Formats: sequence, C-alpha cells, structure tokens
Amino acid sequence: SQSDQRPLQNPKNKLKRGSLTVLILIHIFIDPFCILLQIYSRPYYIYYLFFPFSREFLLCLEICSVVRPSLLPENINHDIVTEDVSFEKQKGYPDSVGKGDKKMELLERNAPCWCGSGKKYKKCHEAFDEKLKMYENKGVLIPTHDIIKTPSQIEKIKESAKINIAVLDYVAEHIQAGITTQEIDDWVYKITTEAGAIPAPLDYEGYPKSVCTSINEQVCHGIPSEDIVLQEGDIINVDVSTILDGYFSDSSRMFCIGEVSPEKQRLVDITKECVEKGLAQVKPWGFLGDMSQAVYDHAHANGYSVVREIGGHGVGLEFHEDPWVGYIGKAGTGMLLVPGMIFTIEPMINMGGPEIFVDDSDGWTVYTEDGKPSAQWEIMVLVTEEGTEVLAY
Repeated sequence: SQSDQRPLQNPKNKLKRGSLTVLILIHIFIDPFCILLQIYSRPYYIYYLFFPFSREFLLCLEICSVVRPSLLPENINHDIVTEDVSFEKQKGYPDSVGKGDKKMELLERNAPCWCGSGKKYKKCHEAFDEKLKMYENKGVLIPTHDIIKTPSQIEKIKESAKINIAVLDYVAEHIQAGITTQEIDDWVYKITTEAGAIPAPLDYEGYPKSVCTSINEQVCHGIPSEDIVLQEGDIINVDVSTILDGYFSDSSRMFCIGEVSPEKQRLVDITKECVEKGLAQVKPWGFLGDMSQAVYDHAHANGYSVVREIGGHGVGLEFHEDPWVGYIGKAGTGMLLVPGMIFTIEPMINMGGPEIFVDDSDGWTVYTEDGKPSAQWEIMVLVTEEGTEVLAY
C-alpha cells in the first residue's frame, strides 16, 4: 500500500545508508530461524536484541514494514463486520464512526505533556504517541487522547467502581422470589446515595429509575416496577452504574431466582464464559476485534446468538464514551487497545435468534423478537501495561 512505501518519520532519527543495509541483511538471515522458532509472524522481537532503545526499536519496525509489510500484525485485513448502532445513538451512546478521519499530531518535544503530568512531552508520552502514530500510518484505528485515562483519573474511577461493586453485592445477598423489581431499585438508590454517589441511570436521557432490571426474554434496559414480582425460575440481569465525584462506573450481573431450568442455567453460564473468554483477549497493543471474535465464537459454538445492535462502551469520565464495543467484529480489526483505556465487556447472548425490538410502551425495554431468554454479564476493564484490570463486576 502507499502507507507501506512512505518515507521514514523523524529525519533526525534516520539511520545511515550502511546501517540500513546491515538491518536488511539481518532481516534476510534471521527469517529462516524465525520460521524454525514458529514466530515468523513477529520476527521484530529479535530486532529488539540488537536495538534495545525504544526509538531505535520503533525505527526497526518501520524498516521491517518496508522490507516485508506482511510481518507487522497491523498489516492484516481490517474489513470490519458492519454494525447497526442506530439504537445506541438514540440512547446517547457514542458514535465512533469517522473518529479515524483526523490524524494524530505529535506535540513539540519540550511542550507540557497532554496527560497533565507536568512533565515535558519528551519525558512522558512522546514515545507512546510515536508508537500510536506508527499504527495510525498503517491504517489502524487508534484511540484519541481523550479516551486514554491518566493515573489520577483511574484512581478516582476505581473509587466509583468500589461503590458499584458494593451495590451489586448487596443485591446478590437479598434478591429472591417474591420481591419486586422496584425493591431492587430502592436498594440501589439507598446504598448508592448513602455512599455519597449518584445512580447514573436516574434521569439519563429520560430513564426514570436508578437501575435496569431485565427478566427472561428482556434483553436490557428493563424498568423496575412495583407490578413486577420475581418468580421461581426467573433469570434477571441487574445493571448498576454509579457516579462518584463526577467519575463513572458500570457493571451488571445475572441472578437465577430459585431453581431455574437447565436451559436457562446453561445460557447464564455460557454468557459468563463469553465475557471471560473476551477478557482473555484484551491485551495492550492488541485489537478490540480480538475480544469481539472470542465472545462471538464461544456463543455460536454453544448454539446461541449475539445481539448486534447493542454493545459495550468506554466509561469513566462520562457514562458512555468511545469506543463503542460490539461483539461481531473479527480478530485483528477494530480500535487499537492501549494502556489507559477503560471500557465495558457486556455481550447480550440470546437462546434463540439475535433479533430484538424496543417496547413501544416505555421506549426503553428491549426484548428478544422470538420471546426466548437472553442473558448478559457486564464487567468494566482497564487496559494496563501488563494486561488488564477488572475495575467493576
């Protein structure tokens, strides 16, 4: 592609012609050994032995991509499964479409870093941004700086998440047959406000309650009511979201009321496994599609379908941020995952088909089209330098 043939960035860092020749020769001679070691797809790890400093290492990657572009992991087919996010847009979810149109600009090296650390850019996020820029030049969708949380923001988001977990823990201890979903809403409001926080759903885009309670064939956004009494054999998703000092957290759990049918129990269990398998694929400098395909594959391998129109989202500074998180993407596609990103993994898995509809009477509650049960677990994930940290569950 044209991007593969672009001149090397940062002229002051260019290697001399002789050094470039040596690098190409090294590349030619180590390829056979890479094949033997079964790491042919990532031979640039070996270059790191020769060039241990970040700038030189990145430059080696640039040279490798010119010599043999297919070796870099980002040089794969980025055709993403088309996702209809119209429902998400209606409910205030972010729109990631077109985010890649504006190219990232590197700051002047001695300027203050964008992260607010007070350090000079060259001593803080310059190398990080150069790596992002390299991926962007390859056509990869990269996160903007406003998606990447700073250490101080992460600590405050974690405090919000502690309350979110505590609320769901209380629900887990008290939920049973015979209670109304309005009682669940009352618990959530009381515990959240007593902790000095605010239930995020309350009055959000006109939503009338403090929590979402979705039973059996309700996919999500079920509205609590004094008229809805939990029955033996029901499965219910309780979705809690919290604002503490302006910082947001979000997670949900499934609860089985009394003895449920084997079919419902299996749906609940497999849905949780989908989340776990998706989480295992979230890695720094990986792709959002890696997680999506893991979720999708496990659901379909067990005979279930994945809801397409509704997904997860970034969270922390706002209730719903970029990126929009779907579960029908392909591995190696989607937004690049980098340390500091926080988003939810919350696939909605249907026992029957994936088709859904919104209840016209309240404008919120989503049902399966075929009336078969649906299940959802939601976790809130931070991408770290080493891997991931689950902030809320």
